[in-house]
Amino acid sequence: MNLEGNIVKFTPGAINQIKRLIENEPQNRHKFLRLGAKNGGCAGFSYIFEFDDKQDSDVVEQLDGFSIIIDKSQASMILNLEVDYETGLNNRGFIFKNPNAKSTCGCGTSFS
Repeated sequence: MNLEGNIVKFTPGAINQIKRLIENEPQNRHKFLRLGAKNGGCAGFSYIFEFDDKQDSDVVEQLDGFSIIIDKSQASMILNLEVDYETGLNNRGFIFKNPNAKSTCGCGTSFS
């Protein structure tokens, strides 16, 4: 399973910001970037986007100098997800564009 091409896509802005988070936070240097979805949020599910340790149920892939992990049971929920990072006045932070979401909340961190 290739995360870069099949499960999740990262824009150059997102990649650069993730690298900054790894460089600026020493505790992140030996962790994996976990992507996934969990119950919660105002639209039903919320994204998991955090540095974490690998579990047996995770798929691991390398992307431009860092490692990504996704729990196999959550991969279908984020299939073709695009992760971007915006720095504008109206939006600042990671933006998730999920073509599988039937609806999203106003802040973009929750979906159904």
